[in-house]
Amino acid sequence: MPSGPAYRIVTERLVLRCWDPADAGALKDAIDASLDHLRPWMPWAIHEPEPVEDKVARLRHFRSLFDGDEDYVYGMFDADEREVVGGTGLHMRLGPAAREIGYWLRADLEGQGLMTETVAALTRVAFEVDRVRWVEIRCDPANVRSAAVPRRLGFEHEATLARRTETAEGAPRDVMVFTMLEDAFRDSPLAGAPIEAYDAFGERLI
Repeated sequence: MPSGPAYRIVTERLVLRCWDPADAGALKDAIDASLDHLRPWMPWAIHEPEPVEDKVARLRHFRSLFDGDEDYVYGMFDADEREVVGGTGLHMRLGPAAREIGYWLRADLEGQGLMTETVAALTRVAFEVDRVRWVEIRCDPANVRSAAVPRRLGFEHEATLARRTETAEGAPRDVMVFTMLEDAFRDSPLAGAPIEAYDAFGERLI
């Protein structure tokens, strides 16, 4: 019987898959075109732009974590996989019983529902493939677009934690925590999100 993790996820308009070092050039193009958009919210963006060789090393690292079941970082691609749309992940920093979904989107693609489509797909994978008990999304309260995604999908805003993280410049920032529990997922429209998910052998999981 096929088993996870899901290396490749196909939604209505996107392909979400484990990064490959060969994606470095396309990733650099997407980030470089979105720096003003990313820097206020993504601490890693303060170090951009970086050489494509550094991107290769980063993607090799992401791949090793993925293969070792330490963290699942996904590239977001258009349907023919020629263009990087953004980045996302089912992160394991909450422990084996949960996943935290993080995401960023290329600046010129905002407002098309692509991130909502992505998070819906990853939520289904988290519960049906990874068999977790809950999924979290965290974001800065000032990042209105980011916070709208979990709200739109039925996640519960459980708390806003004061000064629990920092900006890239070291200034304290608050964090909103959105959560979906397993039973809430089963009763939500997300359980029927139209996706296909495949393991490392290309065997279908969903």
